[in-house]
Amino acid sequence: MENLIKVQRTFIDFILKEWLLILSGIGLALTSVYTRHFPVYSTQELQVLFILFALFIAVNGLQQGGFILKIARSIERGKAMPLKLVVMTYFLSMLVTNDAALLVMVPLTLSLNIDHKDILVVLEALSANAGSALTPVGNPQNLYVYWFYGVHPITFIKTISLFSVAFLIILSAASLLLKPRNGSQRAERPQAVSKKAYVYGVLLLTVLLTVLHVLPVQTGFVIIIFALLFDRKALRIDYALLFSFFFFFGLAENMKVLLTSEISHSGHIFLFSALASQVMSNVPATLLFAKFTSNWEALLWGVNAGGFGSLFGSLANLIAYKLYVTHESTDNSALFTAKFLLMGYAAFFVSMGLYFFMYRTSGLF
Repeated sequence: MENLIKVQRTFIDFILKEWLLILSGIGLALTSVYTRHFPVYSTQELQVLFILFALFIAVNGLQQGGFILKIARSIERGKAMPLKLVVMTYFLSMLVTNDAALLVMVPLTLSLNIDHKDILVVLEALSANAGSALTPVGNPQNLYVYWFYGVHPITFIKTISLFSVAFLIILSAASLLLKPRNGSQRAERPQAVSKKAYVYGVLLLTVLLTVLHVLPVQTGFVIIIFALLFDRKALRIDYALLFSFFFFFGLAENMKVLLTSEISHSGHIFLFSALASQVMSNVPATLLFAKFTSNWEALLWGVNAGGFGSLFGSLANLIAYKLYVTHESTDNSALFTAKFLLMGYAAFFVSMGLYFFMYRTSGLF
């Protein structure tokens, strides 16, 4: 009987943890049966999956090697700690993705002896989504838009810069309003940075050059081979997310067969993708709407704005939320949830205002 209960709990935990993988797989299967069409994966989509795989390995190697944590620890002392935590999260997310930035910064924040940890964690989640929006490698949906539409990196950054920089200013100002007490942090033994971490730093640079089309996509095999030969722990990445991408590529192709029309109005693209992200997360929303529009600018804004708001808007939101509510030093999950949603939707509506203001004043909307 006990074994049966354990199996049931394990099964339930798996569903709760990998709901995106399960739903995308079921969606692909059902739409394939209904349309009698198995999706054909393009070379671009396979390249995106491969680059994500290499990127995840490089970032995981940096994390395990202690390099990212060492950088984060360097900001603990001194004044304006909330500002430094928020700004650090913002810039870190540009290079190592919003998910990885929060996996480092949220536990670091919770280990400090300061007030307003709940507000700080929410600000960090918002900051990670805002900072990662600025670069093609900051989050998975950006990489897909960048690669799928063949956007020039400078054009990409210019298009989303108002969104990202505006929230850097807003979130920095909000962090300055927090006045945490100057308590001493928990004494922790500093983690040494391994030599492999520096190798992964070079490998991460290799991935970035691949994304920028300076190096060929095949260069990613160097990272995989290095991990296989010298550091297999780095291969323990989020394979469920990669397979979710694979399923959603196919699901989006099937949906295009079912819904053959194209969405052309930029305002509609922005609104539909932003609102869809609230329910299905911004990554699958990107994969779906990319099949129906050539207006990548509106889509880019929509899915990054959609990362704010609900807990499902971005996987980064779920990571920050889970790290906080499961930490031993925190309590009152209901109040934290309320604050997370209130601040998240405030950012969501601000981003909508920014979009419509920019496109009305520029004459593009």
